[in-house]
Amino acid sequence: MRILMLCLLLMVAKASWADVPAARVNGVDIGVMRLERYFSEYLEAQGRALSSIRNPTLYKRLREQALDELIDKELLWQEAQRRGIIVSDEQVSAQVGALEAAFGSPALFEQRLADAGFDRAGYAEYMRHEMAAQQAYAQLSVVDAPSSAEVEAFYQANRQTLQGTQNQSDTPSVIREQGLALARDALVGQLQAQSRQAVRQRLRESATVQIAN
Repeated sequence: MRILMLCLLLMVAKASWADVPAARVNGVDIGVMRLERYFSEYLEAQGRALSSIRNPTLYKRLREQALDELIDKELLWQEAQRRGIIVSDEQVSAQVGALEAAFGSPALFEQRLADAGFDRAGYAEYMRHEMAAQQAYAQLSVVDAPSSAEVEAFYQANRQTLQGTQNQSDTPSVIREQGLALARDALVGQLQAQSRQAVRQRLRESATVQIAN
């Protein structure tokens, strides 16, 4: 993975892309360097390797999807600023420390940061933005708990699917209780997903987004 990221950064440097905007969000540039960094993370999260993508159309589509996510992240960061969300140095330090511990070696962590084009201070600021954006996202996408009637209706509409995940050796009353609990969790998850999608759409609609050709 470090080799992949290094190759990406060398490509960027060779093309002198460091200051070239890939997109502009409410007047704020998202540079090509930032996009390339995030693109490698995006592929890694999907279990893909850049070297395995030989179809130009697929490469273009995945890169556009990565840029789309970056635009959403920038919009959420801007919303966090409007809301006055502040992530303390202590919170950032704790998050970065947890990530460093996961590498098992401070030297390996520092090398990974360098490979991605970060120093420790730059990465801490990047993490501050990420954490603030996630707080804004959580605040914007909060949903009310569904009523008992809504849970019952969802349970009846999805009863067969829900029963497939239950312990059928239980008594009917226990099976129903378990089913309703599963239905509540599934319904809340569905409502939250819909709310998150609505948040992204609302932020996009109120923003000025320009994507470089």
